[in-house]
Amino acid sequence: MTHSSRISQTNQRPRENDWRLFLRLVPYARRTGHLLWISMTLLLPLSIASAVQPLIIGQAISLIRSEDQTWSFLKERSLSDGLSLLILLLLLTIVIRLVFVAVQGFLVVKLGQQMTAWIREDLFDHVTALAVRFFDRTPVGRLITRLTSDVEALGDVFSTGAIGIIGDVLSILVIAITMFFLQWQLALMLVLMLVPITGLIIYFQQEYRKANYKAREELSALNSMLQENISGINIVQLFRREQFNAEVFREVNNRYIKEVDKTIFHDSAVSATLEWISFMAIAGVLGLGGWLVLGKTLSFGALSAFVLYAQRLFDPLRRFAEKFTMLQAGFTAVERISDIMNEPIEIRDPVLTGEQGKLGSTFSPASGTGEIRFEHVWFAYKPDEYVLKDLHFTIRPGEKVALVGPTGAGKSSIIRLLCRLYEPTQGRILIDGIDIRDISQAELRRYLGVILQEGFLFAGDVKGNITLGETYPIEQVQAAAEVTNVADFIEQLPQGYDTQLRERGTNLSGGQKQLLAFARAAIRDPSILVLDEATASLDVGTEALIQQALDRVMEKRTAIIIAHRLSTIRNVDRILVLKRGELIESGSHDELLQQNGLYASLYQLQMLGT
Repeated sequence: MTHSSRISQTNQRPRENDWRLFLRLVPYARRTGHLLWISMTLLLPLSIASAVQPLIIGQAISLIRSEDQTWSFLKERSLSDGLSLLILLLLLTIVIRLVFVAVQGFLVVKLGQQMTAWIREDLFDHVTALAVRFFDRTPVGRLITRLTSDVEALGDVFSTGAIGIIGDVLSILVIAITMFFLQWQLALMLVLMLVPITGLIIYFQQEYRKANYKAREELSALNSMLQENISGINIVQLFRREQFNAEVFREVNNRYIKEVDKTIFHDSAVSATLEWISFMAIAGVLGLGGWLVLGKTLSFGALSAFVLYAQRLFDPLRRFAEKFTMLQAGFTAVERISDIMNEPIEIRDPVLTGEQGKLGSTFSPASGTGEIRFEHVWFAYKPDEYVLKDLHFTIRPGEKVALVGPTGAGKSSIIRLLCRLYEPTQGRILIDGIDIRDISQAELRRYLGVILQEGFLFAGDVKGNITLGETYPIEQVQAAAEVTNVADFIEQLPQGYDTQLRERGTNLSGGQKQLLAFARAAIRDPSILVLDEATASLDVGTEALIQQALDRVMEKRTAIIIAHRLSTIRNVDRILVLKRGELIESGSHDELLQQNGLYASLYQLQMLGT
């Protein structure tokens, strides 16, 4: 799919309106409890203090000019006393605003950060619960963008954005009410000027929203390409792809900058429009107010107050526009994150009811015997493109079975279905007579010990990469290492079991990483052991050690082995031969050679190559 078609499909997807997107954040805001309500409560005194200040300044001018519209309690005082009182009132409002703005600002930021943390945690929990199928079609860079920059944009939506907008609207209302009490003609003129400017702001912000959505899509593409190039840096450099990839990256980067420029244009248009309207408002106040002053229906002090109100009335609107821009960016992030949160969790644990719900799952790894049965299993990664077709076989308890076949025959797909990383399209898989869909994922994967071709290691110490977060004592870790013949290798490391490993274990060789994977499986004492080309990255000497350990580990356990080197599986109990997703041969090594079928052909080819 081309980039342009992907963007067009994104634009055609129905979007939720802003209100519904905003409501998705309400449950997180409710969790903050008193933080939200205190932040909201402080808005009223802030708005009142802001609206009173122009009145005080206007009264000071009226007092100096001895105008009739001066407050009565000021007329009874001398000029110096009256001005001193007004100065004290003005200072009081300034102190109130300074204190409340600081407290409210702190609470709002804290509220936003708390919400951001909860959203990030929920998103991470949801993403890690999604089926592997989702990750097959979703680039890692896109997920990283949504878990980082998109989530960061969310915190401001409800805190700084929503609460700030409520504060700005409240300020406009308080100022408008105060102006109408002071002089209704000028107040009406200023309020009417709000109508067209509000319409323009909404228009520009909607355009900003569209551009911002596209910009974030381009940012996701940019991060995806960056992640891909860093992960595949060996291939990039070996095949001299640096210049070519740099050109492709430059194209994606330019598309991103183009969309960002559109957001800047719409944001700037709002600021420019507001600036122009605020000057028009002051000019209108001076024109109409001057005429009223000449007609003796308005005092000079009241006119001065209205000039200040004309500025203050549009200040909240300017802040509103800025926050609206933030909100639109946040709503874009909510929309993109909602796309992930709306992804169904395909593989779920069974819902237990009645007595079974009280007692928990009836499946117990300790009581299992290790029988595996595939009953007419069909599976497709894409609709109607089956990679497994009507598989029907049984692996008896304690039996050692190898899966053999050319590339693409479906061997790894069988393992993924058995581990329930995917669900069968048709049919079912049973372990000890129980459908694996009726077993919790934790119990199922504790029952299975899986060793893949490439052992993945996390940043952390050696012990942690064996236990993977479970509370095994060090003695048990050492015992698992002894059983799998990896204890000597670990003890040769600088700090032994406490040696720190870098991300993906880059300070170990491929063979060493695989050795730790064997210990990781052995410590869990699984009833079923699955080996997917597990010894492919080991040298001959290390493989001999591991093979010796495997013979001990597989004793009295059911084992499934995928191996391309057929010489390593000659002693298994049974070999299942697959071709294009179908089981075409089954038997021991000698029996399959006598059949002179696909297995015999593969074996003879390998023997010729040695």
